[in-house]
Amino acid sequence: MQVLLKLAEVGTVQGTAEAIGMSQPSVTQALAYVERLIGVKLFERHAKGVRPTPACSDLLPVARHILLGVADCAEAITARHSRGQTIVRVVASVSAMHGLLVGTLLEFGRSHPTVQVHLTEAEGDDQLLAIARGEADLVACRRPPQSPEGWDFMPLLDDRLTVVCRRSHPLATTKRVTWQRLKSQTWLLSPSGTAARDRLDSLFEDAQGELKASSIITRSPTMLWWMLRHENALAFLPRNFVKPLIDANEVVELDVRPASPMESLGLLLPDRGRTQAAMQLSRHLQEHFKASG
Repeated sequence: MQVLLKLAEVGTVQGTAEAIGMSQPSVTQALAYVERLIGVKLFERHAKGVRPTPACSDLLPVARHILLGVADCAEAITARHSRGQTIVRVVASVSAMHGLLVGTLLEFGRSHPTVQVHLTEAEGDDQLLAIARGEADLVACRRPPQSPEGWDFMPLLDDRLTVVCRRSHPLATTKRVTWQRLKSQTWLLSPSGTAARDRLDSLFEDAQGELKASSIITRSPTMLWWMLRHENALAFLPRNFVKPLIDANEVVELDVRPASPMESLGLLLPDRGRTQAAMQLSRHLQEHFKASG
């Protein structure tokens, strides 16, 4: 597979041999072997080297996937040997990433320099899929309606929905804002079905007409944060989702009551087989948020 990919990239047998540390005869023999094996000519010779045939062009994406699979297998084997002592695999939602892990993982790294945290972002069903596949040692998320079988939820941080806007918004300096006043504002809306959108719709269900919405409806953190900085609009989001922007003084949190509490953020941990590294990280997070109140 390496010969096929490098030969297609470089276009010469000599260049391919040098690139992957083989002799020219070995490259030629490897190519001949594959062509005999599948019964298809893969390269055509020309004055300056070789070019892939149409059949080879069809085969190259498959070859790339095979090599990626081999690399994944090697990484999985390495992780299996070292996991528990030096590696902890964490799957985290965006809100948990911002609320629980930003900053605290760097602190953990300084106090546990031999432990690597492999962090993956995932939401809802994708988190459950990672658990089912055995791809997670810890899951940072909001308290689920029901914990997966064999896993327990450890609450770490309370959360609530909050209204935020950029600092130049007309309401940014208002000390107390009523929901009645917010009806006429432009909103950066999350997609229907999200907790924030459902709660916002219920708060305004008696309003005349629909909410005035921005032209873009998304749950993408990158897009929401950019729009919050540049649009004269309000957003109704989990506080820990926008906490980095609030802490950086880039957006203002409006004083709107009554408050809208949400399920707490925390960790899903397996009942059995917790690795040493996973236990170290979970203890670190527990002590951090206990100390911060």
